[in-house]
Amino acid sequence: MYLSKHHYAIALAKLGNEVYFLNPPNVKHVKNEVEIVESKIHPSLFIINHSLFFSKKLKFKFIWLFHLLMKFHINKIKKNISKEIDIVWSFDLGNYYPLKCFGSAYKIFSPFDKPQNNRSINSAKNSDIIISVAPEIIEHYSHFNVPKHFIHHGLADEFFNQNFTNQNANDNIRIGLSGNWLRKDIDTDCLLKIIRDNSNIIFEIWGSYKISHSNIGGARFNEMDEFIKQLIAEKNVMMHGVVHPRELAIQFQRMNGFLICYNILKDHSKGTNYHKIMEYLSTGKVVISNNISNYKNIPGLLEMTESRENNDELPSLFKQVLENLAYYNSSEKMKSRIFFAQSNSYSKRIEQIEGILAEF
Repeated sequence: MYLSKHHYAIALAKLGNEVYFLNPPNVKHVKNEVEIVESKIHPSLFIINHSLFFSKKLKFKFIWLFHLLMKFHINKIKKNISKEIDIVWSFDLGNYYPLKCFGSAYKIFSPFDKPQNNRSINSAKNSDIIISVAPEIIEHYSHFNVPKHFIHHGLADEFFNQNFTNQNANDNIRIGLSGNWLRKDIDTDCLLKIIRDNSNIIFEIWGSYKISHSNIGGARFNEMDEFIKQLIAEKNVMMHGVVHPRELAIQFQRMNGFLICYNILKDHSKGTNYHKIMEYLSTGKVVISNNISNYKNIPGLLEMTESRENNDELPSLFKQVLENLAYYNSSEKMKSRIFFAQSNSYSKRIEQIEGILAEF
């Protein structure tokens, strides 16, 4: 599954930059290894695979020692790159890589999720600028005396130039959902209620629902296992697993609408913004959702609940929208959603960030 950091790395490479994507360290074995390989995605995008010569556990017991050893490790990575690094763009909320270790490079720190602890806050130390997808997230870093800016999530190239059409009226209504289904913040009770109360509607689900599917982690516990079993058992649910973004964009075109159903109180971004929204909007189809604060002042893009405490009204909102689907998927509304999504391509987000950096 691609997150924002993956999409930005690809977009930067396509724009003519030489990009080195630093993977999380391999912690299965304590070795001192660094390998840089050319990606299969773009010739200017390189992947850094590496393992630490010290235990990851030090980070939780002796962070000062972990960072001291990480300084030596980062120096080895820099020597393997063998070129001067101009910009370091960190999405690291785990405080793995102290930004000061990257020397004179300009340092961008991007917390795209709400920080959960002091490690996430301290990850911003020595940054030159903080850029995030939610003002509420930026507030957690207010004590850092550096410029701070809000930007929207981006839209990947794969979601452009699709055939924007309404589904055949004689076909079943199809509602799409995508993401990491191993998250603890999914409102499982509400989602299952919507699925079971609408047995005439097909719900197509993309994303990891097994640990073996996921490159972005997730939680496995009894309640989650039971939820996945119940999803699979529902006759009107299709579980597709993880697919390439290009294939995902194609399959999204079959949908009549999309559903987002998180428990804001458990949500790691606290219902501020989700990357998937741009992908949904790129189809033009209606998006029904729990409350998302960053879209409250943009009327017409999302059909979302008022409450930020619970999703009690989401099942009835879902029925209301589906009963008036022709209105919510009118040509005018679809064009508005598509225009908004395409106005937030990753290349345009990079242009926006370049404009921000040019001010300093």
